[in-house]
Amino acid sequence: MPLPTITTPTYELSLPSNDKKVKYRPFLVKEEKILILAMESEDTKQITNAITDVLNSCIITRGVKVDKLPTFDIEYLFLNVRAKSIGEVVDLVVTCSDDGETKVDVAVNLDDIKVQRKEEHKTDIKLDKNLSLRLKYPSMEQFIKSNFDFDGTNVDASFKMIAGCIDQIYTDEESWPGTDYTEKERLAFLDQLNTKQFKEVEQFFDTMPKLSHKMTVKNPKTGVDNNVVLEGLASFFV
Repeated sequence: MPLPTITTPTYELSLPSNDKKVKYRPFLVKEEKILILAMESEDTKQITNAITDVLNSCIITRGVKVDKLPTFDIEYLFLNVRAKSIGEVVDLVVTCSDDGETKVDVAVNLDDIKVQRKEEHKTDIKLDKNLSLRLKYPSMEQFIKSNFDFDGTNVDASFKMIAGCIDQIYTDEESWPGTDYTEKERLAFLDQLNTKQFKEVEQFFDTMPKLSHKMTVKNPKTGVDNNVVLEGLASFFV
């Protein structure tokens, strides 16, 4: 007689980037082992790949390609999968900013962590009186390639990342989809931008939605209240 099969619960959330409903399940022991081994390696690429692989296994909704999702979608997804798998509360250690050395233990409820959006963020940039540029969010695939698998300088990697995020160039009468052009052609287009225009492009990335949580921690040595901001998955990945 075979051993019984354990029923795994399922949950649903909305992706921050587009509000699409996604069903998922908690990760299993075999998948947790993958994450633990990746964390022990302290290799950023290995950790990122482990998160992507586990999410691909845990997402039940068909057609969701994790490596194509914006990074903040992946962070939010993983945080929720982690909460349902291990527990909603994580114990963290933060350093008080008033003296820069005192460490305080804090408990953070993962259900309180949300993707924060800045009001000034915009995806469309007016380049001149006729021409506009629409940008899309970098996917995890682009993030890994730009940060880990590139030859050359960091500047080259940044430009390739930006070129990969060109969604559309358009006027009132015409449109040029970014996917219709090679990386070389998109890079050549970026080289035409003046400093002011490029700063607006950089602003898109600087103000992108991100996983963020603000909290106040009292320094037990000085009695001073410290404002602590936790940002990005690494702050909660324990």
